Formats: sequence, structure tokens, C-alpha cells
Amino acid sequence: MFCRSFLRLSVFVAGFALAISSVHISGQQENSRRGRKYKAPPASSRIEVTILRDSSGKPIERAAVIFHPVEGDRDKGGMELKTNEDGKAVIDVIPMGDTVRLQVIAKGFQTYGQDFKVDKESIKMEIRMKRPGEQYSIYKNHETADSGAGSGGNKPANGAKDDAPAKPEAVAKPFGSPNEAENQTSPSQPHPN
Repeated sequence: MFCRSFLRLSVFVAGFALAISSVHISGQQENSRRGRKYKAPPASSRIEVTILRDSSGKPIERAAVIFHPVEGDRDKGGMELKTNEDGKAVIDVIPMGDTVRLQVIAKGFQTYGQDFKVDKESIKMEIRMKRPGEQYSIYKNHETADSGAGSGGNKPANGAKDDAPAKPEAVAKPFGSPNEAENQTSPSQPHPN
């Protein structure tokens, strides 16, 4: 009887060990087949942009610094940061080798934009923002190289609007040909109808 119970116990322990080992092996195989393969992210660059006033060199707080990664002629999205009290914005997720369109918008200043290639591990940029200039008008006389021979050459240059019809200018012409003399009438003669 002791032999029988020992035999039953050993068969039970062997079966239990076999079941545990098969579960353990199948669990390892499932882990190797399932799950995502780890792919290391591309090397990225740390870009630090400092925004300053052009006139005084003081930092501009809360300016919007927008990074647009560009692929060919297509924009791949945008990442917007705001500058801190020192006028700095830092980003470190742009992959090296990308072309980035940087745009800076600050209230009361001209918008800044520039494309640049991310080719270093660390890039520091200082951008000086200017106040808006006078608005360009085609009705004002501007000193240019082509001396007014542009698309707006027929507009008045003195600032007057061209609402009224143009008045013919009186030009003294001698009556040189007989055809011109016949077509012209003097003020004293009535116009033939």
C-alpha cells in the first residue's frame, strides 16, 4: 500500500512539473512573438531660440515660436512654444538632418520666418524682432531702381486718387498738314454736324 501511494504521488508530482514547465515555455514563446520590436528614435537636436527686441536688446516674453518640419515642399505639422521671461524657447525633439521652418510671432512686432537645416546636436539662435514699419502704398512716390516703370506706373504719384476722368491737356500744335487743318475748328466757327 505504501508503494501504491508513493507511486501515485510521484506520478502526480511529475505531471504537475510537466504542466508547469509547458506553461512556462509557452509563455516565453508568446512573449517573443508578441509585442512591438523596440526601434531607437533618431538622434535629435537641442534648439534654443532667444527672442530679443531689436531696439533695446531686452527679451520678449510670451512670443510664439513655431517649428514647422518641412519635407520637400510639404509641411509635416507644427510645434509651438512660448518664450519664458528670459525670451528663450527650447525644443529637443527635432531629428537631425531635417529642414525646419522657424516662425516667430510676438504682439507689436513684425513676424519673423526662416528655413534652416538641423545639422548639429545643439543649435543656439538669437532673433531680434523689429517694430512694424510704415505700410507700403502704391500711391506714394518710392525711390526704386526702375524709376516708376513698374506695374503701378500709371497711378498718380502725388497721393491724389484717380476718381475723376482725366482732362485733356492743351497742347499747341501747328497746322502742318492740310488734313489736320480741315479737321480742326476754330472757337468762333460752329461745329459742323
